[in-house]
Amino acid sequence: MGAGPVGALLALLLARRGCHVRLLERRADPRRVAPERGRSINLALASRGLAALQAADLSAHVGRELVAMRGRLLHDERGARSFLPYGTRASEVIWSIGRERLNALLLDAAAAHSGIELHFQTRCLDVDPQRRVLRLQLGSAAASEEPFDLLLGADGAGSAVREALVRRGLSRALETPLPHDYKEFVIAASAAEAAGWPREALHIWPRGGYMLIALPNIDGSFTATLFLPRQGDARQGNPGFDQLGDAAAARAFFVEHFPDAAEAIDDLEGQFASHPQSRLATLHCARWQAGGCVGLLGDAAHAIVPFHGQGLNAGFEDCLLLNELLASCGAAEALLRFERERQPDTEAIATMALENYEEMRSGVRDPRFAARAALAAELERHFPQRFIPRYSMVMFHPEIPYREALARGARQRALLDALIEGCPQAAPEAHMLTLARRLLDEHAL
Repeated sequence: MGAGPVGALLALLLARRGCHVRLLERRADPRRVAPERGRSINLALASRGLAALQAADLSAHVGRELVAMRGRLLHDERGARSFLPYGTRASEVIWSIGRERLNALLLDAAAAHSGIELHFQTRCLDVDPQRRVLRLQLGSAAASEEPFDLLLGADGAGSAVREALVRRGLSRALETPLPHDYKEFVIAASAAEAAGWPREALHIWPRGGYMLIALPNIDGSFTATLFLPRQGDARQGNPGFDQLGDAAAARAFFVEHFPDAAEAIDDLEGQFASHPQSRLATLHCARWQAGGCVGLLGDAAHAIVPFHGQGLNAGFEDCLLLNELLASCGAAEALLRFERERQPDTEAIATMALENYEEMRSGVRDPRFAARAALAAELERHFPQRFIPRYSMVMFHPEIPYREALARGARQRALLDALIEGCPQAAPEAHMLTLARRLLDEHAL
């Protein structure tokens, strides 16, 4: 259930093993209708997601649509820019792609596979794991019941499959909303070029309590996203969406805080008025399976905020693990093992995604952030087998589970702070390396 990127990829992986798959989606075929503007948040593919595409022989199919982002380009209040590379190697890049385009490519591949049936405008009304029956509504037709052998819910953060399990007391779900909402804007390729914005970067306007970001598209345009508290505090000078009551106020806000972006966004007032203001949340789901025949994955099981660029990658990684488990054991055991093995990792990336939001909008402006990043790069260069920065572990090392990256990252932070305090900038490199070796041992790295 759910023909978004995660559902489509899982269908392809299962069909490649000879399974017969029905891929059901409540919406109309997104390849046949105009995309909804303002809710995309361009996707960032990293090593984990690319590994899943490679397993499905889709790397070349999708690769020509990807735009390389080699680092963050920070825009300060005065218009000055500074570049922070993502990694220390030329291969350590993140890839931007529009959600609609990726979804269309995966659906094209699914439609071309003889083992997959595609059904759109098919809404899940209820799930009965005990009877193995799915209650569906096709378009405006009367609801009907259909049997299933195995039902996999990949139907997103608002999952109807998950809600059916919750109603029946078979699962519990807690949604923790972020106090910040988002709104998207399109920046034309000509405007980005005139502004001199390099395409191979994630552009960030960090402003402490809020931020603007812009990700490149294959046609040279950018998708920009404003993340701002729903409720501001005028007395403290902290802005919020509630203070941007009309288009004129929105333009004044952009001109004051993001002047170069305000110049580049065509019809800023019109886009602000017409694009929706959307919410973000972290989903914690207690049980991902029921009855040995119903399972959840992707955002349906563990939706996270988008600030580490790992929502899609984690969902694709889910597909790999679940497909491997289903190939090696019965469905009931596979679903239970998937839940037990995967939940610690998805909880870890949920934590890191929230931490990365603080880093993106505020931390990158702290001189200590730059000092830690430079020192981390030096340690990785001198001790490549012992020190891989947490960000690199998450983005470029799919062999390292999220939970391990979180744990090692905490020890790394303590080490870096101790090294900064114990080793003045003017100290010889040999002194720094001697202290670093001792601290690596002390912090079990």
